[in-house]
Amino acid sequence: MKFKPVPPAPDEFASVARVQRAVPLVPGTEDDCCARLLDRLDLPDRGVARTWLTFLRALGLVAETPSGYRRTETEPTVSTCREALLRRVFAADAVREALAADGPLTAVEAFERVRERVPAWERHRDAEWTATWRERVTRLLDWLVLLDAAERVERDGATRYRLA
Repeated sequence: MKFKPVPPAPDEFASVARVQRAVPLVPGTEDDCCARLLDRLDLPDRGVARTWLTFLRALGLVAETPSGYRRTETEPTVSTCREALLRRVFAADAVREALAADGPLTAVEAFERVRERVPAWERHRDAEWTATWRERVTRLLDWLVLLDAAERVERDGATRYRLA
């Protein structure tokens, strides 16, 4: 299963462990877990908390059980999170492949390389799907940088991304 929600990448990798630690060890409902994330972290709203909860599931740092969500005992590392991102987050591998084939790319150029991967049903349900997916691709690029799979370079007055 691939996951789509991608929160903005934090400034430092240690933040991933901090968010994981905010999820309870004892399973709780999505509402309880989101409330706990809001209480313990500086998140703007429940939607962002829900995005983090789902994203941490994709990284293998949170598990969904019949009783609710709980953090796993997996210690987050750059390499394990990078592997999980590329394997379990929708379009992350495609963005990385675009950088490998055509990089360095701006976020807009990377989006253009992967836009055909956007499911048709998403294009029809959201009139602003291109803006939504440009933001998602930008976030994926920032996560690839955080997880040492890509790096930012300034070229021609624009931020570009290339494989690390």
